[in-house]
Amino acid sequence: MKNINFGRSSINDKGPCYVIAEIGHNHQGNLETAQQMIKVAAGCGVQAVKFQKRDNKSLYTKTFYDRPYDNENSYGATYGEHREFLEFGMQEYMELKKCAEENGVEFMATAFDLSSVDFLEELGITSYKTSSSDLTNTPLLTYIAKIGKPMFISTGASSLEEIGIAYNEITKYNEKICLMHCTAGYPTEYHNLNLKVIETLKREFPNVIIGYSGHDDGILAPVIAYMLGATVFEKHFTLKHAWKGTDHKFSLNPEGLRKQVRDLRRIDISVGNGERILYDFEKEARIKMGKGIYASKPLSAGTIITMDEISFKTPANGTPPYMVDKILGKRLKVDLAEELPISMEYLE
Repeated sequence: MKNINFGRSSINDKGPCYVIAEIGHNHQGNLETAQQMIKVAAGCGVQAVKFQKRDNKSLYTKTFYDRPYDNENSYGATYGEHREFLEFGMQEYMELKKCAEENGVEFMATAFDLSSVDFLEELGITSYKTSSSDLTNTPLLTYIAKIGKPMFISTGASSLEEIGIAYNEITKYNEKICLMHCTAGYPTEYHNLNLKVIETLKREFPNVIIGYSGHDDGILAPVIAYMLGATVFEKHFTLKHAWKGTDHKFSLNPEGLRKQVRDLRRIDISVGNGERILYDFEKEARIKMGKGIYASKPLSAGTIITMDEISFKTPANGTPPYMVDKILGKRLKVDLAEELPISMEYLE
């Protein structure tokens, strides 16, 4: 069994499931909203909350940073202004991390650039998440890998070969890896989820834990992913779908997140261990709804039992129907009234 420990957390390839609520920038740049989202997500039963950290001016080209960004989801006149509005600094991150700790959940973040890695390392983060957009960014991956903390690596918009390249570079320095199957659609339609890739990743990379980072709309896909072998799950989270921003429409609201965690937990307790068990509570139902072998009419001692002398009725008293061949042809030792169960001890 593969196991990785970090902070207050533990993940392994056999479960139980580990659920990350991806808050990202759904907090709309408001610290109090972000803190409220942490508290609500923790109350829904997740193990971790996750944010996104960017050093926008070093991440984007000046042209991209300064381009006009005029739409209903914009928080600024340019894309750079929009991104800066949503970004938190060290003081805010310290308060968010403290809030997560006080509410019993792991504080996680995605680092999009080297400066953000340094920022999160100064903050004292216990693990690192990388986005699908950085799967081919091996300088960033190796920079994080050398720190030695667990890495959660999304694999959307990539080939299996590229996943292998990233894996080979990271494992030169770090083997605490969770590869997360992902499709880079926002949202992703169900016919594009391709969840059986999880089995492919488990086969191709047997020494890592496999997870699922979903942009699907709903709670079904992670349940299927769990049954296919994923044990770590990241789902976007919002307090209101109608809020301004691009991610809210495919994020789970609190009720959806609660149901997501509930259903994943139900898998843990419902699949069992494969051993067939007759539970005590089933025995009552077995008698009440099952069938037994009864006398179909009054029978005298000495009667040779044929199919004319028996009937199969509920409740399941006497001899079970699968033993009928052991009754047919036998002679009764006692008189039996109609609809009395026929027991083997009544037969010669």
